[in-house]
Amino acid sequence: MIKDLYKEGYTQNRELSWLHFDNRCLNEAKDKTVPVIERLKFVEIYTSNLTEFFMVRVGSLYDMNKASVTKVDNKSGLSPKGQLNAIYPAAKRGLKKRDTIFEELRKRLARSGIEDIGVAECDKEETKYLRKYFKRQIAPLLAPQIVDTHHPFPNLQSGTIYIAAVVRYSRRSVFAFIPVPSTLPAIITLPHKKKVRYVHTEDVIMAYAPEIFKDGEILESMKISVARSAYVDADDEVFADILDYRKKMLKVLRERRKMNVTMMVCSKKPSDHMKKYLLSNLGITNREVFVCSAPVNLKYVYSLPSLLDEDQKKEMTYPPYEPKLSASLNYSRKLFPQIQKKDILLSYPYESMEPFLQLLKESADDPNVVSIKITIYRLASHARLVDYLCRAAENGKEVDVLIELKARFDEQNNIDYSERLEDAGCNVIYGFDKYKVHSKICLITKVEKGNASHIALISTGNFNENTAKLYTDLSYLTSNPKIIEDGIAFFQNMAIGKLDGEYSTLLVAPVTLKSTILDLIDEEIKKGENGRIFAKVNSVTDEEIIVKLKEASCAGVKITLLVRGICCLVPGVEGKTENIEVRQIVGRYLEHSRIYIFGSGEEEKMYIASADFMTRNTERRVEIATPILDKAVSERIHKIIDIYMADNTKVRVLFPTGRYHKIPDVETPVTAQQMMMDLTAGSDQTIPPAAVVTRPAATVFDTTYNPKKKKKKK
Repeated sequence: MIKDLYKEGYTQNRELSWLHFDNRCLNEAKDKTVPVIERLKFVEIYTSNLTEFFMVRVGSLYDMNKASVTKVDNKSGLSPKGQLNAIYPAAKRGLKKRDTIFEELRKRLARSGIEDIGVAECDKEETKYLRKYFKRQIAPLLAPQIVDTHHPFPNLQSGTIYIAAVVRYSRRSVFAFIPVPSTLPAIITLPHKKKVRYVHTEDVIMAYAPEIFKDGEILESMKISVARSAYVDADDEVFADILDYRKKMLKVLRERRKMNVTMMVCSKKPSDHMKKYLLSNLGITNREVFVCSAPVNLKYVYSLPSLLDEDQKKEMTYPPYEPKLSASLNYSRKLFPQIQKKDILLSYPYESMEPFLQLLKESADDPNVVSIKITIYRLASHARLVDYLCRAAENGKEVDVLIELKARFDEQNNIDYSERLEDAGCNVIYGFDKYKVHSKICLITKVEKGNASHIALISTGNFNENTAKLYTDLSYLTSNPKIIEDGIAFFQNMAIGKLDGEYSTLLVAPVTLKSTILDLIDEEIKKGENGRIFAKVNSVTDEEIIVKLKEASCAGVKITLLVRGICCLVPGVEGKTENIEVRQIVGRYLEHSRIYIFGSGEEEKMYIASADFMTRNTERRVEIATPILDKAVSERIHKIIDIYMADNTKVRVLFPTGRYHKIPDVETPVTAQQMMMDLTAGSDQTIPPAAVVTRPAATVFDTTYNPKKKKKKK
């Protein structure tokens, strides 16, 4: 590790790089080639990303600064305080830009008959409708609170919208808060024959607040929302006395509700009286206060298409795209034997996750399948995958599920699923202290006539049916003996808590993944100008990998990095990173797949992985990278890469300044994601419905993989 790496001049701060990426998302909202409602979605994506940033990254820096940690960031030389001092002004500039873009889009929608209005702009009929709606649908759910000697200042919850008010009664003035219930819709559609008109629910509550405090006079009111630090570590000593890991995670979630406020958003500038009161009770300063004109809750934008007619949808949203069934499989036949004969690659969201779900469903009912083993990090809120795992366990299969309860913001969802899986008879384990299990692997074992056969699926993304339609990921289905052997060893090691297991083919963090990547870069360094490295990842922050890539660049190795988000490595720095190119693509889908390629031609080594080039992935998580050993699959991944490298529309190139720039003077625009949709030739088959069959438990055999299994004599 290089001490004071930032002095080398080819790295940048992780947090500021994150803000650059977030700004890139916001710039998509300005792109007039993007349909207007899709542009509005990018405004929401920017806002959600920024809120998460303040909860996770700023929360961590806030805690370090509060503890007087003076250690500087090795990529920028900034202390925690220095980073915070850079982050807050940048975020305020970003939100000001966000508000301007939102207002432009609001006016653009209004010209097309989609009107986002205030309560005061409603006509008589709409006002009458709103009053009735408030009394019947909203008022019964409200829990207003005044603050006095008998009612303490409320513990404002992260992400909840509150109406904050000053109410004057005959002898005193008090502060009051009305939380906006999350069970209410974000917007209320008004009755109108020719136009779509809607108001925001929090605006309605604020407008009718005088009816809640009937005996008082509201002197001041505004909408506020806070973001609290989410940086709570389940492995801290404070949780050491809790042995049940589910109970420990539930306590972590409770603790998160009381963490430091890192950001307070206000719908207007508060009076000095109101500001002083809020700052004092929340323990914040002016720095943490953001005054924004855009709605506090922007999630409603995803529901807008449902309000449009077909012509409006065509004009204002992306053309619909349904992920295709992979043409590599015959869905009228069993999938397991087909995958035994040839490797299959699924490319989400262009291809559907259905083949994998169908394989699980088939395996749950197949009397010859004896076990299913899987790792789970994030799942859909209603996951058929869990249905099939439970069904398999109820049918007598051994179902082993390693579920990560520490998946940030999905903790409660995973706790609920872990209980359901256990109730169905699955064996559930929860990972390790200090390490998150982020790998994506499934192993299915079948025994016929005493002989075991296996299929493994290794993916770059979660087994999540919803995000598989929104994120670009690759899933590799194989029965390759080397991968199967390592897959069996992986699950055996996880079951006994052995992190330092040995694997011949798979790269498994925290033991072999990083060291192998460094060795593979060294191999390319030896080739000099003939060396080649390509990586498609979400983030690049690992210092050792960054330093090694710089060494490779200095040796003449040509390096291309396709990095969706954070990139602490700055390319194009003379004498250091001039042979490195960094590209970024932000578009309709979230780029999420990870691909590593070292070398070219016959010497090429290709992997897909769950891990980014981040220290947290390479050193503090259990991750898997699998080599692509099938030539046809390898060639297909190369075609995907070629398409991404041809993009000249959504791509941005990182300059030595640390900023991304468009490719100028494009004659023929090429959009990689659109090309992938156009070129993905799916099957015209449909998956036939299967009846639910419950069979007695299959006979259990020794399922240890034996690559030297003797062939039967003819």
